[in-house]
Amino acid sequence: MTTIESDEPVAVDRMQAVPLYHQIFLQLREEITSGERAFGSRLPTEQELSAQFGVSRITARRALDELAENNLVERKRRVGTTVIFQSPAKPFQGNIEQALESLLSFGRTTRVKLLEVDTVPARAPIDEALQIEAGSQVLRISRVRWLEDSPIGHYITFLPTDIGAGMTRAKLKSTPILTLISEAGVQIGHARQTISATLADATLSSILQVDIGSPILRVSRTVEDINGRPVQHILAQFRPDKYQITLDLNSPSGEVQLL
Repeated sequence: MTTIESDEPVAVDRMQAVPLYHQIFLQLREEITSGERAFGSRLPTEQELSAQFGVSRITARRALDELAENNLVERKRRVGTTVIFQSPAKPFQGNIEQALESLLSFGRTTRVKLLEVDTVPARAPIDEALQIEAGSQVLRISRVRWLEDSPIGHYITFLPTDIGAGMTRAKLKSTPILTLISEAGVQIGHARQTISATLADATLSSILQVDIGSPILRVSRTVEDINGRPVQHILAQFRPDKYQITLDLNSPSGEVQLL
């Protein structure tokens, strides 16, 4: 990694409502959790951070204290501030062809917490995805999937009521939804998936345990039966530090073209 040194202070936004010390904390936390600042490495001193960000030493000290409170660093007199955060195991890599309920575990276990099951009127874009009239009743299922001790993703699934009629809370807690759809006599034929990015709002930040405004991986998927009828629409929102999607791209001609 190449480090570029400059006498110019690193930018902090003094017009933001977010305190300066917390802005510095967020930047240092990103550098630590991304591996840019490795386990055991030393962080700049209060004086160095003060000069680097153009803030007072008190502000720099509060940023370092917040890192320590979050168990990212250890602070000792005459030693300095040392990174104690160790990167967790590699995030899941879900293949695009896999159902969202069929994440590869790579020897680790996940658990699903059922948050809510209710019947709601379908509004755009749900009615369009399921090809039903606006206002038609659909079953809505809200769940959170956990990886080890952290939430990995939030799922909201919409099903036509005739397909979801026999899905009890007990079944939804123990059985993947696609399995329940198959048990309802549906033969899965096709799926259409869209991947995008969004930012965590207050509700999602609480569910996924991330800061408001954190980047989130958003996956929208519509599953159809063998006759082309949409039988499930799911919106999944993932923490990108816990879940990745890998695509294998092949050129029919064997040639690679740059975009």
